[in-house]
Amino acid sequence: MSTYAKGTTVDPGRSRAEIESVLARYGATGFGYATEDTGDTARAAVTFIARGRQIRFLMQLPSRSDRDFTHTPERGTKRSPDAAFKAWEQACRQRWRALALVIKAKLEAVESGIVTFEAEFLANTIVPGTGQTVAEQIEPGLAQAIETGTAPQLLRITTGGAS
Repeated sequence: MSTYAKGTTVDPGRSRAEIESVLARYGATGFGYATEDTGDTARAAVTFIARGRQIRFLMQLPSRSDRDFTHTPERGTKRSPDAAFKAWEQACRQRWRALALVIKAKLEAVESGIVTFEAEFLANTIVPGTGQTVAEQIEPGLAQAIETGTAPQLLRITTGGAS
């Protein structure tokens, strides 16, 4: 399977700027992003306000210590620190390009009338008063329902993340 933008040279800052520009073009009234890298795990969040809703995309970023970067894929030999860093940077660039594509495609699908904004961004909509997205609220119950074949109260939204 091919990975979108696997060999991109577009740095993450340019991808974030593109996301912000696309959001503004489609009517978003606010935009922000944050990154976190604990050494073991890294992630980025892109948040925006559109159509009266706060939307958040949370993206896992690769860890610098991941074997995919510290060792070569062909023979599994250890890479130099510089080569490992370059491989990690490439993976980060790819993820940011993919996120830019996803957001742009969703907004264009809404603009073209293929889907509604609400349906397309439902999973990423932050539930007021909770700080969590709809997906973060219902995914545990949905996973349990799929596993057990019993439907729990999937849409019971609680504050503070407790079910």
